[in-house]
Amino acid sequence: MKIFTAEQIRAWDAFTIAQEPIASIELMERAADALVNAECGVRSAESSPPHREGWGGYSIWAGTGNNGGDGVAMARFLRMMQQEVQLVICDFGTAHTADFAEQIKRLPGYDNPEVIWLKPGDPWPVPPADWLVVDALFGSGLNRAPEGEWARAIIFLNQLPNLRLSIDIPSGMFADKSSPGPCIRADYTYTFQAPKLAFLLPENAEFAGQWEVLDIGLHPEYEAFTYTPNHYVQPELIREMLYKRPKFGHKGIFGHALLIAGSRGKSGAAVLAARATLRAGAGLLSVHAPQCSEFILQTAVPEAMYSPDEHAEIWTQIPELNRYQAIGVGCGIGTAHETAAALRRLLEQVACPLVLDADALNLLAQNPAWWDLVPPGAILTPHPKEFERLFGASENDFERLERLRRAAEAHQVCIVLKGAHSACATPSGTVFFNSSGNPGMATAGSGDVLTGLLTGLLAQGYSPEEAMVLGVYLHGRAGDLAAAEQGMSALIAGDIVDFLGKAFLEVDK
Repeated sequence: MKIFTAEQIRAWDAFTIAQEPIASIELMERAADALVNAECGVRSAESSPPHREGWGGYSIWAGTGNNGGDGVAMARFLRMMQQEVQLVICDFGTAHTADFAEQIKRLPGYDNPEVIWLKPGDPWPVPPADWLVVDALFGSGLNRAPEGEWARAIIFLNQLPNLRLSIDIPSGMFADKSSPGPCIRADYTYTFQAPKLAFLLPENAEFAGQWEVLDIGLHPEYEAFTYTPNHYVQPELIREMLYKRPKFGHKGIFGHALLIAGSRGKSGAAVLAARATLRAGAGLLSVHAPQCSEFILQTAVPEAMYSPDEHAEIWTQIPELNRYQAIGVGCGIGTAHETAAALRRLLEQVACPLVLDADALNLLAQNPAWWDLVPPGAILTPHPKEFERLFGASENDFERLERLRRAAEAHQVCIVLKGAHSACATPSGTVFFNSSGNPGMATAGSGDVLTGLLTGLLAQGYSPEEAMVLGVYLHGRAGDLAAAEQGMSALIAGDIVDFLGKAFLEVDK
């Protein structure tokens, strides 16, 4: 799914109006219909999600622009479905758009629903505590931070004990840049046709809440032919990427992967990565690790072959590399001087696809001259602090996203910036935001599992871009399946490995 800018969304609206053709007011009616159907469960697969149960009514706070028009139309549609509705129109001196004015004319009467025209200085009406507050003050066209009475309205709504639902985007939030002013803290957001970039970045988590994309029938031709560097991964894309195994396939054609992992006290990282590599479908796996890891690896992962380092406790030696189709390095290796020297030799010699994680990234950050040795197409998997050590600090998440994009382009590598909606940047500058995963996966060893999964996919011949997007999604989906059974708080990294098979089964339907 493409992620468009606010300007592109407006152009998409205009394209639909011209090409369908449809009047703009009727497109607004279509949006309101989608809102009410989603909220009341008329056409929803889950007819009664938790926030739709037990509401006494809806208090809709509308501005006088087109987002306010959506709110007015929603109020009318909700009353047609016999819902209790209070419509509060914040008439604070800004212009009334034509479609907003038309929606006011379409209201059946001033007591059906109840309409309050709120002027500057008027007392704020307080809705009953069991009513859902609907935010329709500003849409994605907002170009400056709310001030004056508008800012006070946002602060007032945030202080109410009610749950809040925003239409299209929480008022005060910018879709494509950081939001400096007050912003509605929505518990839920219904956004139209495509997610907003702002929803996918950590700085806006407390504002966007749980969000859902509503299809309002914008013209598909615009989406097909309009470029954007940002995409939101959907299961359909993953199904297209997944290779089908040939009937007469054998382990020799599914790749021989090498993991360089572990050190004294951190053999578990090697075990987790190894199990994930095998679950990814690699035909063969060798794990090169210090001698202290031999018994642990041979016992915990009998399917893997052990390649001993000459050192008892740390990685110091490069094995013969010609036999391997992919290499993953970094999980639990430490940053000893001898290990750093070994990593440099590996970068100088490697000729197959490579995954760099954890301490391999920390050593690269300590030795920036080594960037010239990192092969094109390598996959790097930093968490935010590792990313900062590699590429520098950012003032906000939008700046960090651009830093991610430029780094992937400059070094011609794939970079997974891990987190909720992990951002997967390709050498072309395209970024794929992941749609799977949950907070329970923020646990020790989860990154080791991802490294193994990516290495196993690369060994089978997936391109670095395919392996990155597919692996990150499957990793998150396995975490979702594990959390559904184990709970988020009890989730451990080994659970993610255990549910990888079910994640593959779900995708390969």
